[in-house]
Amino acid sequence: MLTLADVSVAFDRTLAVDDVSLEVLPGSVLAVLGPSGCGKSTLLRAIAGLEPLTGGTIAFAGQDLARVPTHRRGFALMFQDGQLFAHLSVAGNVGYALRLRRRSSSARVAELLSLVGLDGYGERLPATLSGGERQRVALARALAVEPRLLLLDEPLSALDAGLRERLAVDLRGILKAAGTTALMVTHDHEEAFQIADQLAVMRAGRVVQSGPISEVWSSPVDAETALFLGYAAVLTGTAASMVLSAGGVSSAEAGALAVRRSALIEDPAGQLLGTVESARATPELLRLVVDVVGVGVVDAVAARGSHWGPGEQVRLRVDRSRVAVIEPNRHWQPRSLQ
Repeated sequence: MLTLADVSVAFDRTLAVDDVSLEVLPGSVLAVLGPSGCGKSTLLRAIAGLEPLTGGTIAFAGQDLARVPTHRRGFALMFQDGQLFAHLSVAGNVGYALRLRRRSSSARVAELLSLVGLDGYGERLPATLSGGERQRVALARALAVEPRLLLLDEPLSALDAGLRERLAVDLRGILKAAGTTALMVTHDHEEAFQIADQLAVMRAGRVVQSGPISEVWSSPVDAETALFLGYAAVLTGTAASMVLSAGGVSSAEAGALAVRRSALIEDPAGQLLGTVESARATPELLRLVVDVVGVGVVDAVAARGSHWGPGEQVRLRVDRSRVAVIEPNRHWQPRSLQ
């Protein structure tokens, strides 16, 4: 198990990482999620031993790593651009670390290429591969020596959106099949949701919330975290009360609501009235942009086959599974509803 206790990293007088405590359980994947400049990559480099700590401790399996150099930690680091050796074949890249350790490589390389879905690619050069294939090779190389911990630095950010989504699903399957303990940093919440078991949200060098992904997603700690995780809006005052009462919840139970983009779903018996501003059909659903009285402009979803057009009135109900209650005792400044 990787354990971080009160870890801080400073550059001159600037704290890049400020008093971070986390645990990564054996065989699990923790995603550290945050915007650019929040300190997540610096935290990863500190775990790898590439940045000195200003304070706190990093331990693995109970061993303090303060005096353990990078090459003796037993960790592997995978970068966003793969950083493959252009002059080596795919097999040569994957087997590179094995050869350095004077271990037999051919059978292990074949096993790893099969694991990442690249059977038969061993003799090809990196220049002949697609971006997704190069990242698979980089992953196979990182897994070659069975690292105690795999560190992933924005592993999919250099790929286009469609490929990134497909490879994220594959990456999780590969890590689980290999039983690898991993820590990944990313700015993309969808990527984190697809790959990781646990989530830590960083902002300005600090971890503002951590825990199982389902818990963090369903109960964001504050308005800024909710919006960063992909909620459409944070409602307060009258708007929050309307949504809560429509869902059968007392308005006294929350100081605010984080509302997902599909939180308001059409229902003839609903209690919220809105005017359709636009409608767009998809194969499964009709997506509406609705100006809801007292709430504002939101996205709504209707059954396929509905025929609303701009200006028509619709009644809406609240799908409570798509609304997160932000506890009133949290200290934050709510954003005004646009």
